[in-house]
Amino acid sequence: MAYSIGQLARAADTGVETIRYYERRGLMPEPPRAASGYRRYPDDAAQRLHFIRRAKRLGFTLDEISALLQLQAGGQRADIKAIAEAKLEEIETRLDDLQRMRATLQDMTQRCSGHGPVEGCPIIETLNDND
Repeated sequence: MAYSIGQLARAADTGVETIRYYERRGLMPEPPRAASGYRRYPDDAAQRLHFIRRAKRLGFTLDEISALLQLQAGGQRADIKAIAEAKLEEIETRLDDLQRMRATLQDMTQRCSGHGPVEGCPIIETLNDND
């Protein structure tokens, strides 16, 4: 079964403009045109869109997804694993940063009574600190 762009969008639960954007970025190959002139997407187009969406949910950038798609078409597992490990390291770093941010915000909000004038507010003082 070949899809129109609207049918593909519904099948992959995504927007038509998103599909067009992915085509412009090279993530989705431009489909052949039927005799009528309409573009007809092949059966595997919905699966490719699902792959892209799942990879995005896992935090991969569109450039990384492009690399994964290229490797899927003919590459080595080691290369794919390296991309995934780099993404995991990036996420671990972000988690560490978020935990530090959380601890700082918890400390600031616990030290602030939430009453009285702004002057002397530990939150404002911490944000104004130059260290």
